[in-house]
Amino acid sequence: MDNLGIIFKRELLSYFATPLAYIFIVIFLIMNGIFTFELGGFYLRGQADLLPFFGFHPWLYLFMVPAIAMTLWADERKTGTIELLLTLPINLRDAVLAKFLAAWVLIGIALMLTFPIWATVNYLGDPDNGVILAAYLGSWFMAGGFLAIGSCISASTKNSVISFILTVSICFLFVVMGSPILLEAFPAWMPQFLVDAFSAMGFLTHFDSISKGVLDIRDILFFGVFIAAWLVATAVVIEIKKAN
Repeated sequence: MDNLGIIFKRELLSYFATPLAYIFIVIFLIMNGIFTFELGGFYLRGQADLLPFFGFHPWLYLFMVPAIAMTLWADERKTGTIELLLTLPINLRDAVLAKFLAAWVLIGIALMLTFPIWATVNYLGDPDNGVILAAYLGSWFMAGGFLAIGSCISASTKNSVISFILTVSICFLFVVMGSPILLEAFPAWMPQFLVDAFSAMGFLTHFDSISKGVLDIRDILFFGVFIAAWLVATAVVIEIKKAN
């Protein structure tokens, strides 16, 4: 556990030792503002809620999170520092988890810095802050899902660009799996349980539920198990690459 904390602190501070964290946060905040107030019609809706804000998060994360995730392991493999890291007396599990948590916390910091939007909606009306808090939690968990995918893909290649493209592609599949448009495209003869199973794997299905203030344990478990599975896959990929 000591090693986990040390690696986590090292990784988190390394983001802020370079312009990477600041650029990520600034772009994240600007894009959130554009999506919420311009594309989402925040003022035109005349409702005291943050649906326009959270509604664009899956599509914002689709590109923002892979941009962070692509450096988790690809750069370590490219520079050869991964070999040095694995020779240290640390558990591979700690290294994988610490790197993931550091990036996840960075995303969480960027998400928390959107509080002026929350303050704005509270100034203009009387929103249900419990629903908003649940939506923030769901958004962060969804970002963790994207990040876990990116961690595994990053561990499998030395090329950050390839890692980014593959992560975006896979994350896109998990986003659209729960979209109503895709579900309606299924042929009528397909068994409903298959359609439901397909929908249950989609991020939108679980995020939409949480963002409405419904903290169903099944939605939380979905993201928790999803993240854990991809992190285990990350460790397996690193072990395979190390053996080769």
